[in-house]
Formats: sequence, structure tokens, C-alpha cells
Amino acid sequence: MQSGNEKISLSKSHDAAKDSGFSSEKLNEFFSKNRKGILVITGVVIFLLIGLIAFFVISDNLEKKAIAGIEELNEKYEELYYNINDDEHSAEVNSLLAELETFAGNKKGFAASKAWSLTASIHSGREDFSKAEEAWVKSAQTGEKTYLGPIAYFQAAIAAEKQNRLEKAIEYLTKCTSHSFEFPDGPRAQFNIGRLYEQLGNKPLAIEAYRALLLNYQWEYDTMNPVNLFWHNLARDRIIILEI
Repeated sequence: MQSGNEKISLSKSHDAAKDSGFSSEKLNEFFSKNRKGILVITGVVIFLLIGLIAFFVISDNLEKKAIAGIEELNEKYEELYYNINDDEHSAEVNSLLAELETFAGNKKGFAASKAWSLTASIHSGREDFSKAEEAWVKSAQTGEKTYLGPIAYFQAAIAAEKQNRLEKAIEYLTKCTSHSFEFPDGPRAQFNIGRLYEQLGNKPLAIEAYRALLLNYQWEYDTMNPVNLFWHNLARDRIIILEI
């Protein structure tokens, strides 16, 4: 004989089986009615997934190709480095400049930034600082999301100062020191901001820039890093002199 509990348990199992059958029946009915839509959605998802995978594969291949291309151009640059101002090699240098500018115009990111930096270096070597500045700025812009960004802004500041464009040089140095990628020579860049303000005769902003160096680069100054300690001490000396 079955106990009361057993009867209740069997009743629940029977009801669960009925519910399961009901759900399965409804589910099958739903798929039958919406088969076409489900197949379309599934097909779209698969298509998008394949497209996404293809995009990453193609992007990776293009990036590798771009890196290989800029390495080849860099080798040409290094071969001509000591002959940039040599008339006998001017045709080769001009040819390399054309290659670099074409390459940079068709690429983005690190490869484009590196190409513009090589272009800028050639113009700097020829003491054409206007073209050098323009190329360094393009290097900074295309390399904004790479470590080349702050380096390019620092070099653009040097080119601008060579043309006595001191305000512009300060602008570039400010972008350099505030860049999302840390500039390894940050104390020097910050000191130069103060130095340029001094040249412009703006003592308050010069002092402010020197104080920013002392505040923002405190961790840089230890006995193991004498170069950065030099900029720290020099900034402190300039503040004392300017405040007298």
C-alpha cells in the first residue's frame, strides 16, 4: 500500500511531467512558427562572428606588414643618416622623403608616427625646422595612442624654438608633459617650459612652471637618478633667483 506522502510525491511527479510535456510542446510549436526568423537571426550572428574574426585577422596582417615596411624605411634612413646634407646623396635623401611621406599618408598608428618622425629627423638634419616642426606634429598626432606621442611633441618644441616660436614651443611641451603616455625626460621638458617663459619675460609663469616641476616629479629625484636630480636642483635655483 502507498502511504499518503508517496501518493503526493507521485502526484507531483505526474504534474511535473505534464508541465514538462506542455512546455516542450509549446517550445516546439514556437520554433515551428518562427523557424524562418530564428534561422535568419542565427545566420546573421554567424555572419557577424565570421566577419569579426576576419577583421581581426586582416588588421593583424596589415599591422605586421606596416611594421615590416617602416623597419625597411628605417634601415634606409640609417644608411643615409650621415649623408643627409651631402650633395652627392641629395637625390637618395629626397627619394626617401617621398617614400616616407607616401607611407605615412597611407598608414596610421605607430607605423605612420614612426614614418613622420623619420621625415622630421631628415628635415631637422637639413636645418629646415619649419618642415621638421610640421612633421613632428603629424608624428605626435598619428602616434597619440603610442609612446611616440610625447617624444614627438618634445621634438616639435625644439623645432619651434629654433624658429623663435617660443609660445608654440611651450604649447608643445605642455602637451608633452600632460600626455597619457609618460615622457621619460619629463623633468627636462617641464624645466624648458619655465625657461621659455623666462625668455618671454613672464616671470610669474616661469616660477609656476618650475614649481610644477618640483611638485609633479618628486619621485624622480633620488641619488640613483642624477640627471633628473639636476633638473630638480636647477629649477629650485631659478625660483630663488627670480624671487629675489
